[in-house]
Amino acid sequence: MTFRVRDFHPEDIDAILRLWEQTRAESEPVYGLSEVISSCQQDHAVVAVHDEKIIGAAVGRAAHAQGWIVFVATQSDWQDRGVGKTMLAALEHRMAGLGLQKLSVLLPESAVRVDAFSDQGFVAKKNLRYFERQLPVQRKELDTLSELGGRVLPRGLWDGIGGMQAEKELLERRLVMPLANADLAAQFGVVPPSAVVLFGPPGTGKTTFARAIASRLEWSFVEVFPSRLAADPAGLAGALRETFVKIDELEHAVVFIDEVEEIAVQRGGEPPSALQGVTNELLKIIPAFRDQPNRLLVCATNFIRALDTAFLRHGRFDYVIPIGLPDAQARASIWSRYLPETARQHVDVSLLVERSEGFSPADIEYAARKASQTALEAALFSGEPHDDDSGPQLSNYLDAIAETRATVSDEVAAQFLEDIESIARL
Repeated sequence: MTFRVRDFHPEDIDAILRLWEQTRAESEPVYGLSEVISSCQQDHAVVAVHDEKIIGAAVGRAAHAQGWIVFVATQSDWQDRGVGKTMLAALEHRMAGLGLQKLSVLLPESAVRVDAFSDQGFVAKKNLRYFERQLPVQRKELDTLSELGGRVLPRGLWDGIGGMQAEKELLERRLVMPLANADLAAQFGVVPPSAVVLFGPPGTGKTTFARAIASRLEWSFVEVFPSRLAADPAGLAGALRETFVKIDELEHAVVFIDEVEEIAVQRGGEPPSALQGVTNELLKIIPAFRDQPNRLLVCATNFIRALDTAFLRHGRFDYVIPIGLPDAQARASIWSRYLPETARQHVDVSLLVERSEGFSPADIEYAARKASQTALEAALFSGEPHDDDSGPQLSNYLDAIAETRATVSDEVAAQFLEDIESIARL
C-alpha cells in the first residue's frame, strides 16, 4: 500500500488529536496537545495520507538557528513501513530555507520507536538531560497585567524574608499550601482561601509578606492603589469595580490593597461619609471575587479598629492575621541582611538585636543604612587613609540605633496585642 506526504491543512486537527492520544497511550509526550496544535497552525507541519485518510503527522518549529521536532506519530497499523522517516525528510525539506544549523528532537525516556529518527540521520546524544518549567504567566495575560500595573515578581522573595518564622509558618500553612495544592486540599475538604486581612503596626512587613506570597505561588501580583483610582473619571467606586473586572481576565492573581481602611471605613453618621459608596462597592466586589478560583485578595491595614464591621465578617475574609514586631531571632536575621561583609567580621549582632528591641523591620533597615552612610562619610572626609577591609564599626550601628525613633510606640504595641485577642482570626 502506498501513501503520500502533504502540508498540514486546518481541517486535519481531528486527525492530529487522534494521533496525539495514541502517542500518549504509549508514553507521555514531551509537548502538550496545545503546543502541538499551535505549531501545526503557526509553524511547520506535514501529514502522511493513504486513501485520503491521515495515517501520520510530523510537526516542527524553528528557534533562531535551531529547529525542533515537536511531534511525530504514525498510525499503529502503519508503523515500521517508513512513514515516519518519509515525513521527517519532508519536514526537513520544508524547514531547510530557514537557515537552520541543527534539527533536534526530545523524546520520552520510555520511547522505543526511534528507527525513523536514526534512519533520517538523527544521532542520540549521551549525557543530556531535559529540564522543563511551566511559565507562570502566558503571553495573552501580559497585556492585561500591564494595564493593571501588575507584574510577575521574582522567585525567592519568600525565602528572602529574614526571621518572622511564626508569621511565615502561619501564612505558609493557611494560605500558600492550600492554594498551591488545591487538588490535595479538596481531598481533605479544605477550601483554599480567597481573601485575607493582614493587620499590625506600621512598618512590620505586611506589604513584604503580600509580595512574598505572590512570589511563592508564582502568581501575578496586582496592587490596587485607591489614591490613583480616585482620579478616574468613573470615580473611585466605579474605577474599583472596573479594576476587578479586568483582574478576572488573569488565570492566577494575588491582589493587594494596602491601607484598606481608606476605602473600608466604618459607615454611619450624619451626613453620610463620601466614602460610604466606595465601601459599599468593595463589599459587593469581595463575594464575586471569591467565586473565582486561583485568586487571593490580601488587604493590609495599620488601623484594624477603623474598618467597617461588615467588612471583616465571616464569609468575606477567611483569615484576619496579625503581623507584629520582629522577635529577637527575626531582628538578628534582618540585621544580618543589611550588614556588609566587612562589618560581619567584627560587629556583635547579638548586641544590635538587644539594643533594637521594639524596632520594626523598617526601623532596622533605616538604622543599618544610616550606620553605613555615616561610616562612608567618615572614611571619605576624615583625610585618613582607609584599607579595603574598612567599613562600618559597632559604634556606628549603636549610634544609629540611638538616633532612630521607633515607629511603633508602646501604646500602639499594647493596642496591637489587644486587637490580636479581640479581632484576629487564625
